[in-house]
Amino acid sequence: MAKKSYAAHVSMILGTTLVLLAFIFSLVAHHGSMPERARLDSSALRSTAPSATERIKPVGEVSFQSAQTQPEPAKKAAAAPAAARDGQQVYQASCVVCHGAGVAGAPKLEDKGQWAARIAKGSATLYASAINGMQGGAGVMPAKGGNPALSDAEVKAAVDYMVARSK
Repeated sequence: MAKKSYAAHVSMILGTTLVLLAFIFSLVAHHGSMPERARLDSSALRSTAPSATERIKPVGEVSFQSAQTQPEPAKKAAAAPAAARDGQQVYQASCVVCHGAGVAGAPKLEDKGQWAARIAKGSATLYASAINGMQGGAGVMPAKGGNPALSDAEVKAAVDYMVARSK
């Protein structure tokens, strides 16, 4: 029994030694060619690569031309007004965030109790509050609902839509 154990230990030691030797030889072979590969790689970069200035130049450029120097299609596109949206579209795009949930004291759409006092002040007051914004005890309304891209007509259409749904 002792002889089997001795033979198993010797074969394990020999196998481990062979694996270590193979690993050492592969490392030497791999790292032995490293200086040559590094020299080839760096020479290739130096000879065929563009200069550093060309590699880091901007991808695009911005041109600021006056309206007089723009080509005709650009002038026509700039001159065409955006199609006005109706009150429901403006409400869905901008107003629903606050007026759908009652954020910052905003009266919820179709809540007659919250809208009654506001409607009683008249359309002109509602328009002014919506276009210019307001701060008060009842809440906060940013100018144009926080969307400066809206036209006054679009804001008025949204107010009319909300009032009609909340009477």
